[in-house]
Amino acid sequence: MTEHLAVDGGTIAYEVAGAGPLIVLAHGMGDSRAAYRAMIPSLVAAGYRVAAVDLRGCGESSAGWPDWSRTAIAGDLLAVIRHLGGPAVLVGHSISGGAATIAAAREPSLVTAVVELAPFTRKQSIHLGDLRVKRFRRGMLHLLGAGVLGSVPQWRAYLDVAYPGVKPADWPERLGRIDSLLREPGRMKAFQGMGRSAPTDAGAQLGNVHCPVLVVMGSLDPDWGDPHAEGSAIIEALPPGTGRLEMIEGAGHYPHNQFPDQVVSLVLAFLHSDAARA
Repeated sequence: MTEHLAVDGGTIAYEVAGAGPLIVLAHGMGDSRAAYRAMIPSLVAAGYRVAAVDLRGCGESSAGWPDWSRTAIAGDLLAVIRHLGGPAVLVGHSISGGAATIAAAREPSLVTAVVELAPFTRKQSIHLGDLRVKRFRRGMLHLLGAGVLGSVPQWRAYLDVAYPGVKPADWPERLGRIDSLLREPGRMKAFQGMGRSAPTDAGAQLGNVHCPVLVVMGSLDPDWGDPHAEGSAIIEALPPGTGRLEMIEGAGHYPHNQFPDQVVSLVLAFLHSDAARA
Protein backbone atom coordinates (compact mmCIF):
# COMPACT_ATOMS: atom_id res chain seq x y z
CA MET A 1 0.00 0.00 0.00
CA THR A 2 1.37 3.41 -0.95
CA GLU A 3 1.98 5.88 1.85
CA HIS A 4 3.04 9.51 1.50
CA LEU A 5 5.36 11.62 3.61
CA ALA A 6 5.27 15.41 3.35
CA VAL A 7 8.73 16.96 3.24
CA ASP A 8 9.93 20.43 2.36
CA GLY A 9 9.00 20.93 -1.29
CA GLY A 10 6.61 18.03 -1.88
CA THR A 11 5.59 14.52 -0.90
CA ILE A 12 7.56 11.29 -1.01
CA ALA A 13 5.73 8.03 -1.76
CA TYR A 14 6.83 4.76 -0.20
CA GLU A 15 5.57 1.35 0.85
CA VAL A 16 6.58 -0.85 3.77
CA ALA A 17 6.54 -4.63 4.13
CA GLY A 18 7.71 -7.02 6.83
CA ALA A 19 8.91 -6.63 10.38
CA GLY A 20 12.38 -6.34 11.92
CA PRO A 21 15.40 -4.09 11.37
CA LEU A 22 14.69 -1.39 8.78
CA ILE A 23 16.08 -1.44 5.23
CA VAL A 24 15.28 1.51 2.95
CA LEU A 25 15.53 0.95 -0.80
CA ALA A 26 16.09 3.89 -3.18
CA HIS A 27 16.06 3.52 -6.99
CA GLY A 28 17.86 5.33 -9.80
CA MET A 29 16.68 8.11 -12.11
CA GLY A 30 13.90 7.42 -14.59
CA ASP A 31 12.62 4.60 -12.40
CA SER A 32 10.38 3.91 -9.41
CA ARG A 33 10.34 1.76 -6.30
CA ALA A 34 9.14 -1.11 -8.52
CA ALA A 35 12.84 -1.55 -9.37
CA TYR A 36 13.12 -3.58 -6.15
CA ARG A 37 10.01 -5.72 -6.64
CA ALA A 38 12.07 -8.93 -7.00
CA MET A 39 14.22 -8.29 -3.90
CA ILE A 40 11.62 -7.21 -1.36
CA PRO A 41 10.02 -10.63 -0.66
CA SER A 42 13.42 -12.22 0.04
CA LEU A 43 14.50 -9.40 2.36
CA VAL A 44 11.18 -9.61 4.23
CA ALA A 45 11.56 -13.40 4.52
CA ALA A 46 15.04 -12.83 5.98
CA GLY A 47 13.49 -10.85 8.85
CA TYR A 48 13.68 -7.23 7.76
CA ARG A 49 11.17 -4.40 7.56
CA VAL A 50 11.62 -3.09 4.04
CA ALA A 51 10.64 0.38 2.85
CA ALA A 52 10.82 1.02 -0.90
CA VAL A 53 10.83 4.73 -1.77
CA ASP A 54 9.90 6.67 -4.90
CA LEU A 55 12.48 9.43 -5.31
CA ARG A 56 11.31 13.02 -5.63
CA GLY A 57 9.78 13.49 -9.08
CA CYS A 58 9.46 9.74 -9.65
CA GLY A 59 6.79 7.06 -9.30
CA GLU A 60 4.00 8.29 -7.07
CA SER A 61 6.03 11.06 -5.39
CA SER A 62 5.12 14.61 -6.33
CA ALA A 63 6.63 15.89 -9.57
CA GLY A 64 7.65 19.51 -9.01
CA TRP A 65 10.81 20.15 -6.96
CA PRO A 66 13.39 22.96 -6.95
CA ASP A 67 16.42 20.72 -6.51
CA TRP A 68 17.42 17.36 -8.04
CA SER A 69 20.82 16.94 -6.38
CA ARG A 70 22.00 13.93 -4.43
CA THR A 71 22.08 16.14 -1.36
CA ALA A 72 18.38 16.91 -1.76
CA ILE A 73 17.56 13.23 -2.32
CA ALA A 74 19.58 12.34 0.79
CA GLY A 75 17.42 14.72 2.80
CA ASP A 76 14.27 12.96 1.58
CA LEU A 77 15.65 9.53 2.46
CA LEU A 78 16.68 10.67 5.93
CA ALA A 79 13.17 12.08 6.44
CA VAL A 80 11.69 8.69 5.56
CA ILE A 81 14.07 6.91 7.95
CA ARG A 82 13.17 9.29 10.78
CA HIS A 83 9.46 8.89 10.06
CA LEU A 84 9.75 5.11 10.16
CA GLY A 85 11.65 5.17 13.44
CA GLY A 86 15.14 4.34 12.08
CA PRO A 87 18.00 3.72 12.08
CA ALA A 88 18.14 1.88 8.78
CA VAL A 89 20.34 0.16 6.28
CA LEU A 90 20.20 2.38 3.21
CA VAL A 91 20.35 0.81 -0.26
CA GLY A 92 20.80 3.17 -3.19
CA HIS A 93 21.07 2.55 -6.92
CA SER A 94 22.91 4.85 -9.34
CA ILE A 95 22.10 8.46 -8.33
CA SER A 96 20.73 7.14 -5.02
CA GLY A 97 24.07 5.50 -4.28
CA GLY A 98 25.51 8.97 -4.06
CA ALA A 99 22.54 10.14 -1.99
CA ALA A 100 23.08 7.23 0.42
CA THR A 101 26.71 8.30 0.84
CA ILE A 102 25.62 11.81 1.79
CA ALA A 103 22.91 10.56 4.14
CA ALA A 104 25.34 8.30 5.99
CA ALA A 105 27.87 11.11 6.35
CA ARG A 106 25.29 13.67 7.52
CA GLU A 107 23.32 11.51 9.95
CA PRO A 108 25.46 8.58 11.14
CA SER A 109 22.98 7.79 13.91
CA LEU A 110 20.26 7.11 11.32
CA VAL A 111 22.24 5.00 8.82
CA THR A 112 23.81 1.80 10.13
CA ALA A 113 25.14 0.51 6.79
CA VAL A 114 25.06 1.46 3.12
CA VAL A 115 24.68 -0.67 0.00
CA GLU A 116 25.47 1.11 -3.26
CA LEU A 117 24.36 -0.57 -6.49
CA ALA A 118 26.16 0.73 -9.60
CA PRO A 119 26.52 4.09 -7.84
CA PHE A 120 27.33 7.50 -9.24
CA THR A 121 29.19 8.70 -6.17
CA ARG A 122 32.29 10.41 -7.60
CA LYS A 123 33.13 13.12 -10.10
CA GLN A 124 33.06 11.49 -13.52
CA SER A 125 35.59 11.84 -16.33
CA ILE A 126 35.78 10.06 -19.67
CA HIS A 127 39.09 8.52 -20.70
CA LEU A 128 40.25 7.43 -24.12
CA GLY A 129 40.10 3.79 -23.02
CA ASP A 130 36.40 4.18 -22.15
CA LEU A 131 35.62 5.23 -25.72
CA ARG A 132 37.09 1.99 -27.01
CA VAL A 133 34.39 0.04 -25.13
CA LYS A 134 31.38 -0.45 -27.40
CA ARG A 135 28.78 -0.81 -24.65
CA PHE A 136 30.02 2.45 -23.08
CA ARG A 137 29.74 4.33 -26.39
CA ARG A 138 26.24 2.97 -27.04
CA GLY A 139 25.03 3.65 -23.53
CA MET A 140 26.35 7.22 -23.46
CA LEU A 141 24.83 7.99 -26.87
CA HIS A 142 21.37 6.93 -25.71
CA LEU A 143 21.76 8.63 -22.32
CA LEU A 144 22.62 11.90 -24.03
CA GLY A 145 19.65 11.51 -26.35
CA ALA A 146 17.32 10.90 -23.43
CA GLY A 147 18.69 13.71 -21.29
CA VAL A 148 19.24 16.43 -23.86
CA LEU A 149 16.18 15.74 -25.99
CA GLY A 150 13.90 14.49 -23.24
CA SER A 151 13.34 11.40 -25.36
CA VAL A 152 11.56 8.41 -23.85
CA PRO A 153 12.50 6.17 -26.84
CA GLN A 154 16.16 7.03 -26.26
CA TRP A 155 15.82 6.05 -22.61
CA ARG A 156 14.27 2.75 -23.63
CA ALA A 157 17.20 2.22 -26.02
CA TYR A 158 19.62 2.93 -23.17
CA LEU A 159 17.83 0.41 -20.95
CA ASP A 160 18.29 -2.26 -23.61
CA VAL A 161 22.06 -1.72 -23.32
CA ALA A 162 21.93 -1.41 -19.54
CA TYR A 163 20.27 -4.84 -19.24
CA PRO A 164 22.73 -6.95 -21.28
CA GLY A 165 21.63 -10.51 -21.96
CA VAL A 166 19.34 -11.36 -19.05
CA LYS A 167 16.13 -9.35 -18.81
CA PRO A 168 13.52 -9.69 -16.03
CA ALA A 169 10.67 -12.12 -16.75
CA ASP A 170 8.18 -9.24 -16.72
CA TRP A 171 10.33 -7.02 -18.94
CA PRO A 172 7.60 -5.89 -21.39
CA GLU A 173 5.33 -4.83 -18.52
CA ARG A 174 8.22 -3.20 -16.66
CA LEU A 175 9.29 -1.25 -19.73
CA GLY A 176 5.72 -0.17 -20.37
CA ARG A 177 5.38 1.13 -16.82
CA ILE A 178 8.63 3.11 -17.06
CA ASP A 179 7.48 4.54 -20.39
CA SER A 180 4.09 5.64 -19.04
CA LEU A 181 5.58 7.18 -15.89
CA LEU A 182 8.08 9.27 -17.85
CA ARG A 183 5.27 10.62 -20.01
CA GLU A 184 3.37 11.96 -16.98
CA PRO A 185 3.60 15.74 -16.47
CA GLY A 186 6.85 16.75 -14.79
CA ARG A 187 8.46 13.32 -14.81
CA MET A 188 10.82 13.91 -17.73
CA LYS A 189 11.83 17.23 -16.17
CA ALA A 190 12.77 15.31 -13.03
CA PHE A 191 14.73 12.82 -15.12
CA GLN A 192 16.62 15.60 -16.89
CA GLY A 193 17.26 17.45 -13.63
CA MET A 194 18.78 14.38 -12.03
CA GLY A 195 20.84 13.73 -15.14
CA ARG A 196 22.32 17.22 -14.96
CA SER A 197 23.22 16.97 -11.27
CA ALA A 198 26.90 16.24 -10.74
CA PRO A 199 27.95 13.64 -8.14
CA THR A 200 30.61 15.93 -6.67
CA ASP A 201 28.53 16.53 -3.53
CA ALA A 202 28.56 12.79 -2.85
CA GLY A 203 32.24 12.42 -3.67
CA ALA A 204 33.07 15.13 -1.15
CA GLN A 205 31.40 13.07 1.59
CA LEU A 206 33.00 9.67 0.94
CA GLY A 207 35.73 10.27 3.51
CA ASN A 208 33.10 11.14 6.13
CA VAL A 209 31.23 7.83 5.94
CA HIS A 210 32.11 5.60 8.89
CA CYS A 211 29.48 2.88 8.67
CA PRO A 212 30.11 -0.29 6.62
CA VAL A 213 29.62 0.15 2.86
CA LEU A 214 29.01 -2.52 0.22
CA VAL A 215 29.45 -1.49 -3.41
CA VAL A 216 27.99 -3.83 -6.05
CA MET A 217 28.94 -3.37 -9.71
CA GLY A 218 27.96 -5.26 -12.84
CA SER A 219 30.86 -6.36 -15.04
CA LEU A 220 28.99 -5.17 -18.17
CA ASP A 221 27.68 -1.87 -16.84
CA PRO A 222 27.63 0.51 -19.84
CA ASP A 223 27.93 3.61 -17.67
CA TRP A 224 31.67 3.00 -17.22
CA GLY A 225 34.36 1.68 -19.49
CA ASP A 226 35.76 -0.21 -16.49
CA PRO A 227 33.09 -0.80 -13.81
CA HIS A 228 35.57 -2.59 -11.52
CA ALA A 229 37.89 0.41 -11.55
CA GLU A 230 35.00 2.74 -10.67
CA GLY A 231 33.90 0.54 -7.79
CA SER A 232 37.47 0.25 -6.53
CA ALA A 233 37.91 4.03 -6.63
CA ILE A 234 34.84 4.47 -4.42
CA ILE A 235 36.20 1.97 -1.89
CA GLU A 236 39.58 3.69 -1.88
CA ALA A 237 37.94 7.08 -1.16
CA LEU A 238 36.18 5.71 1.93
CA PRO A 239 37.97 5.52 5.28
CA PRO A 240 40.23 2.42 5.41
CA GLY A 241 38.37 -0.79 6.17
CA THR A 242 34.94 0.76 5.68
CA GLY A 243 34.00 -0.54 2.22
CA ARG A 244 34.06 -3.67 0.15
CA LEU A 245 33.40 -4.25 -3.54
CA GLU A 246 31.49 -7.13 -5.11
CA MET A 247 31.25 -7.70 -8.87
CA ILE A 248 28.38 -9.52 -10.57
CA GLU A 249 29.53 -11.13 -13.79
CA GLY A 250 27.26 -10.42 -16.75
CA ALA A 251 25.23 -7.71 -15.00
CA GLY A 252 24.75 -4.25 -16.45
CA HIS A 253 23.61 -1.11 -14.65
CA TYR A 254 20.69 -2.87 -12.92
CA PRO A 255 22.12 -5.89 -11.08
CA HIS A 256 19.20 -5.89 -8.64
CA ASN A 257 16.79 -6.38 -11.57
CA GLN A 258 18.87 -8.82 -13.60
CA PHE A 259 20.18 -10.97 -10.73
CA PRO A 260 18.00 -10.16 -7.70
CA ASP A 261 18.74 -13.41 -5.86
CA GLN A 262 22.48 -12.85 -6.17
CA VAL A 263 22.20 -9.26 -4.98
CA VAL A 264 20.03 -10.30 -2.01
CA SER A 265 22.63 -12.96 -1.08
CA LEU A 266 25.40 -10.37 -1.19
CA VAL A 267 23.38 -7.90 0.88
CA LEU A 268 22.44 -10.46 3.54
CA ALA A 269 26.00 -11.77 3.80
CA PHE A 270 27.20 -8.19 4.18
CA LEU A 271 24.63 -7.38 6.87
CA HIS A 272 25.50 -10.55 8.76
CA SER A 273 29.23 -9.82 8.64
CA ASP A 274 31.14 -8.71 11.70
CA ALA A 275 31.72 -5.26 10.19
CA ALA A 276 28.02 -4.58 9.59
CA ARG A 277 26.97 -5.92 13.01
CA ALA A 278 29.51 -3.85 14.91
